[in-house]
Amino acid sequence: MMRLSPTEPRAATPRRAEPHRKPHWDREGQDWPNRESSRFVHAAGLRWHVQQMGRGPVLLLVHGTGAATHSWRALAPLLAQHFTVVAPDLPGHGFTETPHAKRLSLDGMAEDLAGLLRVLDHAPALVAGHSAGAAVLARMCLDGSIAPGGLVGLNGAMLPIGGMAGRLMTPFAQLLAGSRLVPRLFARFATSDKFIERMIADTGSVLDPAGIEFYRRLTCSPGHVASALRMMGNWKLRPLAEQLPRLLTQLLLVTGGNDKTIAPNDAARVHALVPGSSVIIMPGLGHLAHEERPYEVSELMIEFARRAGLLPPLLAGAAE
Repeated sequence: MMRLSPTEPRAATPRRAEPHRKPHWDREGQDWPNRESSRFVHAAGLRWHVQQMGRGPVLLLVHGTGAATHSWRALAPLLAQHFTVVAPDLPGHGFTETPHAKRLSLDGMAEDLAGLLRVLDHAPALVAGHSAGAAVLARMCLDGSIAPGGLVGLNGAMLPIGGMAGRLMTPFAQLLAGSRLVPRLFARFATSDKFIERMIADTGSVLDPAGIEFYRRLTCSPGHVASALRMMGNWKLRPLAEQLPRLLTQLLLVTGGNDKTIAPNDAARVHALVPGSSVIIMPGLGHLAHEERPYEVSELMIEFARRAGLLPPLLAGAAE
């Protein structure tokens, strides 16, 4: 049975102890973007924060590591003019409950997200993921838990980091995630002037003050930070990369030419692995290109959906 609530349940007893404070809906979420579209849904043993808006074929949006539904604040309403847009906070992120640490992995998140879709009774026609969210969706397509007509990777992180950095990052993230002190210290740093601004700048993107403020609000939560660190520590992309040539879902890769988080040439590498895929480079934009230019990204996604037969073709001379 699907259980929905427009506000966060207050009386429920937590299934597990939360070692770090998580964002609270009545505090950090009081002016959350598209709040009127938010619901709380119980699925896969978790309480999820989900936003749903619009009408039409179902489009599932999956954010990346350390983000939440605020990442779609401008893009989702544009897409809702053509789709039923469904956007959850991933486990442990934003306002969704935190699972056992081992579930904060590529396979665990893919399985739990599939459980959420079953409760919502949604079979997405189109899916789009930012950064690690693209990897989650590719995993689900390969596993057969979803069968969309198209997958859009927005600055997708679908390949393992190579070289010494790749060999060091996972153990280091696991070490940080296992500490009770590090997430609290990180959250404390987030309150200082220019800390989040520097983090965003390091992605190659330029956001407006409101966008920066929502990232600051999340990063000031030790629970949110701890989940992001655990996710990075558990992330294993090599098996996914090896199976990408078997991906049958039509794939569009959209990447910012100034992405300083995921090298833009990774999109070319994925394109070479996945038959029939296509790549679009957005010059001058960074890792958060969909937040920098939501209108342009929505146009690319809508055009892709029309080519894939998921939306009716645009009649000659008609305006969007």
